[in-house]
Amino acid sequence: QAQLVESGGGLVQAGDSLTLSCAASGRAFSGYFMGWFRQAPGKEREFVVRISASGQWTKYADSVKGRFTISRDNAATTVYLQMNNLKPEDTAVYYCVAGTPWNTGSYYTQDGYEYWGQGIQVTVAS
Repeated sequence: QAQLVESGGGLVQAGDSLTLSCAASGRAFSGYFMGWFRQAPGKEREFVVRISASGQWTKYADSVKGRFTISRDNAATTVYLQMNNLKPEDTAVYYCVAGTPWNTGSYYTQDGYEYWGQGIQVTVAS
């Protein structure tokens, strides 16, 4: 059974750093696009970042560009999200996502990904 499991969330202070991990299992995720979405309280779920199967191509939302870095370890089928200089507006539930190469959805919309983790809370206190 395909599964994405996030870890590493928690409560931090503004300006701190945090690294999220996503362990993938049950599918050939090493050949899939992977990424992160987030959903803040009272807001719609939004795209954060995406990384290609090879790890050579990435795309970030403007709101996190320069502060967040995505990487992947295909041998371990794990994706990481390094978050630096966190802001209170980064507070959200973060979801790990994976999309097959034949998915025709947009990279910045939810339909671009077939697989979703259950989400993990990140809270940034001011």
